[in-house]
Amino acid sequence: MSLISARALSVTHAGHTAIWDVDFEISRGEIVTVVGPNGSGKTTLLRALIGALRPSGGTIKRQAGLKIGYVPQKLAIDPTLPMTVARFLGLPHRHPSEKIKAALEQVGAAGLAARPLADLSGGQFQRALLARALLENPDLLVLDEPTTGLDQPGSAALYRLIEDIRKEYGCAVLMVSHELHVVMSASDRVICLNGHVCCHGAPDIVASAPEYRALFGSGTGGALALYRHDHDHDHDHDHSHGHGHGHSHGHDHSHAKADHPQTEVQN
Repeated sequence: MSLISARALSVTHAGHTAIWDVDFEISRGEIVTVVGPNGSGKTTLLRALIGALRPSGGTIKRQAGLKIGYVPQKLAIDPTLPMTVARFLGLPHRHPSEKIKAALEQVGAAGLAARPLADLSGGQFQRALLARALLENPDLLVLDEPTTGLDQPGSAALYRLIEDIRKEYGCAVLMVSHELHVVMSASDRVICLNGHVCCHGAPDIVASAPEYRALFGSGTGGALALYRHDHDHDHDHDHSHGHGHGHSHGHDHSHAKADHPQTEVQN
């Protein structure tokens, strides 16, 4: 059963339609990454799915009692505010100090509880945000560009941590990323968004899709080659491809709507 599903989802604000006719579904245990150029509606999609934005069209269904942990792209904290990490993790709901300590240890930030929030590095702050999200024992962990401001080793470490959390908690992970070549190896599905769903499916399929190439180009320093495979088939809209990529969770993943021929990629 899906944790969240959306059908023909559209969101309009300030007279601008940010996303339209988007179908989406995520099930427990999946890691789904959304990529797309700036202004493509990635954050809008996340905010609509978690209930922070009202759709202008379509439907969203959430599993009863669904618990969502959300890590925003940016969170402005007044540097003069005398708040420790432990105090921050206790907002808006108080948690026992033992639980806060365990959450910080879980994300590799043990020992930060008493540190002033303003003194944290970018990577430490991201881990504190992640610990805060885990305190709610989420069924779905939603991360909006969690590696913003981190260097490459920091990004890689955070992605490994997210994958470990998926395994330990059994939660689904929905992530927006601008680093497709980094997140691909841990993602079960990739959705390429540009207002609508351009293409979707297993990472290597999306990397070779003409719609992805049109948006991102192929000049990423060869990084995609690590995960790309050659396929001796076409990607016609009328065909379904049953490739095994080691990520089978027993779900039908053929639910993202495509608008053009050769864009619907199913795994």
